[in-house]
Amino acid sequence: MTKALIFGNSGSGKSTLAKRLCKDADLAHLDLDTLAWEPTTPPARKPLALSAAAIHAFTSEHSHWVIEGCYADLIAMASPLAEELIFLDISTEDCIAHAHARPWEPHKYPTKEAQDANLEMLIEWIKAYPERDDSCSRQAHVEVFEGFSGKKTRITSPSSTLPGE
Repeated sequence: MTKALIFGNSGSGKSTLAKRLCKDADLAHLDLDTLAWEPTTPPARKPLALSAAAIHAFTSEHSHWVIEGCYADLIAMASPLAEELIFLDISTEDCIAHAHARPWEPHKYPTKEAQDANLEMLIEWIKAYPERDDSCSRQAHVEVFEGFSGKKTRITSPSSTLPGE
């Protein structure tokens, strides 16, 4: 695997899996959270063209990579370049448990306290995953997964590993 896309609900384990794959295979890592949002309060999505340009720059700079996030629209933009798609289709309950146990993500938050201040909002976001109709919804993820014609894996248990491991 040299060009992989990982997506799923918040708390599904995308970052954990991406970091493991990147370390094991020396791949570049792009967390889509770092390019999807304007630095405003409240946060607002960047125009898709800006995010697309950032994805293009990343994939042009790195020949072997993992891109991960919950944004079906951005995953779909990168999918023509990907060799593999991994859908972490984990239960909402497991995603909530992961969110509670999440370590500090310094590339997203200045402190662990700042991250924890968003936990309640994150839990509500996770709970809404099956019913939402936006680009971060389960339905949008299923559509991206079903539309991908290359190698693809759907993981439904947090204890599952990738085939061949």
